[in-house]
Amino acid sequence: MNVSDFLLQRLAAWGVKRVFGFPGDGINAILGAFNRNDHGIKFVQVRHEEMAAFMACGHAKFTGEVGVCLATSGPGAIHLLNGLYDAKMDHAPVVAIVGQSARSAMGGDYQQEVDLQNLFKDVAHEYVHTCMTAESARHLVDRAVRIAKAERTVTCLVFPKDVQEMDAAEPGHAHDTVHTSVGYVAPRVVPVESELDRAAQVLNAGEKVAMLVGAGAKDAATEVVAVAQALGAGVAKALLGKAVVPDDLPFVTGPIGLLGTKPSWDLMMECDTLLMVGSSFPYAEFLPKEGKARGVQIDVDGRMIGMRYPMEVNLVGDSKETLRALLPRLRRRPPEDAWRRKIVEANAAWEKLMDERAHAPADPMNPQRVFWELSPRLPDRCILTSDSGSAANWFARDLKLRKGMMASLSGSLATMGPGVPYAIAAKFAHPDRPVIALVGDGAMQMNGNAEMLTVAKYWEEWSDPRFVVLVLNNGDLNQVTWEMRAMEGDPRYEASQSLPDFPYARYADLIGLKGIRVDRPEDLGQAWESALSADRPVVLEAIVDPDVPPLPPHITLKQAKAFGMTLLRGDADEGGIIKQAVRQMFPGTSEKS
Repeated sequence: MNVSDFLLQRLAAWGVKRVFGFPGDGINAILGAFNRNDHGIKFVQVRHEEMAAFMACGHAKFTGEVGVCLATSGPGAIHLLNGLYDAKMDHAPVVAIVGQSARSAMGGDYQQEVDLQNLFKDVAHEYVHTCMTAESARHLVDRAVRIAKAERTVTCLVFPKDVQEMDAAEPGHAHDTVHTSVGYVAPRVVPVESELDRAAQVLNAGEKVAMLVGAGAKDAATEVVAVAQALGAGVAKALLGKAVVPDDLPFVTGPIGLLGTKPSWDLMMECDTLLMVGSSFPYAEFLPKEGKARGVQIDVDGRMIGMRYPMEVNLVGDSKETLRALLPRLRRRPPEDAWRRKIVEANAAWEKLMDERAHAPADPMNPQRVFWELSPRLPDRCILTSDSGSAANWFARDLKLRKGMMASLSGSLATMGPGVPYAIAAKFAHPDRPVIALVGDGAMQMNGNAEMLTVAKYWEEWSDPRFVVLVLNNGDLNQVTWEMRAMEGDPRYEASQSLPDFPYARYADLIGLKGIRVDRPEDLGQAWESALSADRPVVLEAIVDPDVPPLPPHITLKQAKAFGMTLLRGDADEGGIIKQAVRQMFPGTSEKS
């Protein structure tokens, strides 16, 4: 057994079942170990190392386990960085393993030699080390995995080529040796009794309680609902927390922020008490004005407490356990008091408005209609991924998730590109569950098309073939186009925003998958039903209107002025965007009136 064999054996002992990566001569010995050893770890070949890091992040998000990615030295290691930052910023436990020049060549400007310690010292600052001896491999692997799990972060191990090929060796019973073991179970973290009592006093005194939940509450759905019922609270969700509680509960107001809902905006602006659970939502303008509401925050990471709003009580603890401990201390409100009735009525009005907006005519199709038609057809226990861009707007607002579903996207980094690789990771982790990726044409051209080859390579291994990639084809980098208009007052810039035409559905057919192209709204229902019942993965290409605006829940004077300036400066799509803006702001009203 050499060090590479030991590396995989040790990862298997930690429960690692698959490693996402791409080959290169800097990791040849590790690849050889994959080929010859019966360690139970599958190597998943991606098309680009960045996708390996995205998949490791997606695996961590959809399983709670550590995700592992592998890349060669130099360029391969560099390619990992964006996906690793995505994992770091969304608190997903990921271990990156990278090759390096042989120790004898290091410091000699050798081919593909990069200072990997410095390269990774920010993204993997909790733990990044180079394995210099066979004996040190054991404690490096153990600590990298344990720290990734315990801190919910990225760690990195660098293996020089010659060390990979050394005979494996255990540390001796001697001075200057380190002896580690496998195993980590997250502790039960609950705040002290006195702080729970203080928090309950604040919450019980509130007449208009709002809850904001994020991904940190993903295992506490039952407790979130119970606390909300006790307090008569409305529940808004940060985007990463979209799947925490079902959208069909009448007091759940949906996402918050620019991609959020009007009921969530009203909830935050009118509440007198805010309970934030497992979220570090950063946009202050969507939270209550400072001093208007009393605040209680729950987070397992003490570093994230009291960052976004001046909280009166900060509870450092696991969301599930802390809410459980808090619940008996809460004064139960009448089931339908005035505050709760107002929330339910606002939700009902919003649902009606979203229905009207989705059915507003567009050329050729309204992108909201694509999601509106999908929502009631979502299969039970499905897993949804969204890419960054305009698709994230409609994912946030138009899809109603039910109990048992999972969903994620790039939250804090908001990078383009993870929609398809997240979905692939989800399907490997849960091959019996339907998976749907919601992707814009920009992200699909950036890397989604290439990773469909990965789908074509592996899909027959999945017990349930239902894997659908929706591509919103509008020929435009649409989110940025609208940001330029609404934030900068600049018209659409053709050179940067226009995308080359690409036949996404025909491409799927070409590589052995199924392609469906739809450009009429009346055909959308049947298109989704065909996609979700296909015997192989599907690319559903929807031809949609780029002029439909992703309206924020509250339009500021600054945004209105910027949009007006866009029109004064002469946007090439002026007629279309005026028409669609009217249809979206005043659905059911003709443009003439």
